[in-house]
Amino acid sequence: MISTVDFRKGLRIKLEGEIYSIINFQHARTAQRRAFVRTRLKNLKTGAVLEKTFAAGETFKEPDFEEKKMQYLYQNDGEYYFMDTGSFEQIGIPEKRLGGAHCFLQEGGEYKILFIESAPFNVELPAAVVLKVTSVGPGHRGDSVTNLLKEAILETGFVVKVPLFIKEGDKVKVDTRTNEYLERG
Repeated sequence: MISTVDFRKGLRIKLEGEIYSIINFQHARTAQRRAFVRTRLKNLKTGAVLEKTFAAGETFKEPDFEEKKMQYLYQNDGEYYFMDTGSFEQIGIPEKRLGGAHCFLQEGGEYKILFIESAPFNVELPAAVVLKVTSVGPGHRGDSVTNLLKEAILETGFVVKVPLFIKEGDKVKVDTRTNEYLERG
């Protein structure tokens, strides 16, 4: 059992039959009331964000989940295939379950796969990935005070805005949480 005392960012809890991940939480207490915990929870199946308040000390069931490190192999008809490097077992995950993660998957790369109730569910990406630029759009210099950016297509097909000095063949580091260019790789 998990108590509100154990709350931390990223902790997964089972609430009303659904599995949620804690995005944010705050312990609070008012003068005349018991202590409580305000939380922002993300439903792992639907992606919906829920704000909920719990009484201090309230307990929750621990969800049945497992994380495995698996190697990304290939994509076929909207399914992304991964292999367990220990048992060589292969699984396919539909693109809709991956959200935007499929834009950063590199063949041969190792990723953490979240299994909920023994079914593959989601891919955890690193905070940033380094990808090769396959094509860049034209950059126009103008009378601007701000940073000038142009669009670049990366090896995975993802489009990101990069500075004018980036050219085809360069490697760039992209933040997987914000989908923004960080630096030259």
